[in-house]
Amino acid sequence: MSLEQRRNLFIELLNDSEEEVRAAAAAALERLESFQDLQQIIQALKSDKRGQRVKAIFAIENVKSTEVFPHLINLLKDSDADIRGAAIQVLGVKAHPKSLNHLVKHLKDPSPSVRVYTAEALGHFDDVRLAPYLVALLEDEDEQLVISAARSIGSIGSPDSVEPLMKLTKDRRDTVRVAAVQALSELPLKG
Repeated sequence: MSLEQRRNLFIELLNDSEEEVRAAAAAALERLESFQDLQQIIQALKSDKRGQRVKAIFAIENVKSTEVFPHLINLLKDSDADIRGAAIQVLGVKAHPKSLNHLVKHLKDPSPSVRVYTAEALGHFDDVRLAPYLVALLEDEDEQLVISAARSIGSIGSPDSVEPLMKLTKDRRDTVRVAAVQALSELPLKG
């Protein structure tokens, strides 16, 4: 069945007498259209214009296909920090387990903004094994990085991170203290 035949079938099923069939057809049509858009997005990723590339990266966020991951992961090697940062943000939202190792490496990226985006992205993963990487960032001088790491620790919910966050409530920066308190409020209670 060709792509066009499949599309026409889904369109026809939008008029089915059963609501569940109509809903399934609408969802299938949306996935099919996002897949068709993927080819255009991949072309835009190769553009010479940074703005067009960044827009294409964020467009990938709406594509529900595993085919996007190799393209996003490849962008993590880009020399432009804005491109790496955008790819990291989208990978974080998608939270695909196979992208995790690639993301963790960018906690040591030369760009401060990329490190912040990485700390934020890791908060989308439900994996307490990330907590030690994020706890290590709590002693950094970069205020935004510390805040992002604290927020992600809270999102991940690692009860073993209580002590480092408690220490952070004594930080000289009020925004850091706020982030520490918020993160502590999200952690499950032990015992």
